[in-house]
Amino acid sequence: MTHAPELAGQTVVVIGGSSGMGLETARRAREEGAEVILTGRNAEHLRQAAAQVGARDTVAFDVTDSAALDQFFAGLTGPIDHLYMTAGGPYYAPLADLEFDRALRALDAHLLVPLRIGQHAVGHVRPGGSLLFMSGTGARRPAKGQVTAAIGTAAMPALVANLALEIAPIRVNAIAAGFVDTPLSARLLGADLDARRAELRATLPIGRVVEPADVAALAVHLMANTAVTGATYDIDGGEQTV
Repeated sequence: MTHAPELAGQTVVVIGGSSGMGLETARRAREEGAEVILTGRNAEHLRQAAAQVGARDTVAFDVTDSAALDQFFAGLTGPIDHLYMTAGGPYYAPLADLEFDRALRALDAHLLVPLRIGQHAVGHVRPGGSLLFMSGTGARRPAKGQVTAAIGTAAMPALVANLALEIAPIRVNAIAAGFVDTPLSARLLGADLDARRAELRATLPIGRVVEPADVAALAVHLMANTAVTGATYDIDGGEQTV
């Protein structure tokens, strides 16, 4: 039996689409028949990503710049079906070294930017379409240096549940990821990356590291499944069970 494309004729915006989970989700959405618009900060990286996946368009801007975000939505031609935001990395620092300006920027990116996107979604995302935000599992196990990241990840399920009510029938969901083998993970871990990979392969129930393609498969499923809204889905290879 031939597989019918799940997103045929739809338009997907990927914020943070030049690499990692964003790029893989764009690739998967294209395979499922969608047209894709990629955004990110670096215009050249976006052009390279667009060439890889056959994106319809690219727009370079900083999603934490509210004026630039306003301009992006104002410039959209026609409605979109889904918006997936994976931009912005976590901020880790022990309390003694915590820089409040950086903490505020991180919390703005992970919590207030989704609210701004929610405001813009009304009138730009078709009814029954979806917003999808990336989060993490950092709040599940307290650890030194993770307080800012924990605040963001703990708040996200409440944010998406309330936003789903506010802007229905547009759907709103989140993905909470553990370690995913992305360029961002490589930058954060540096020389410790290979040791972390080996540790996860040895301890995770799935026996391997979670890859961007795993997240992309879940992201596209949540776009296509019109019964799902207000929910946060974990993808960590079973890390919380060990």
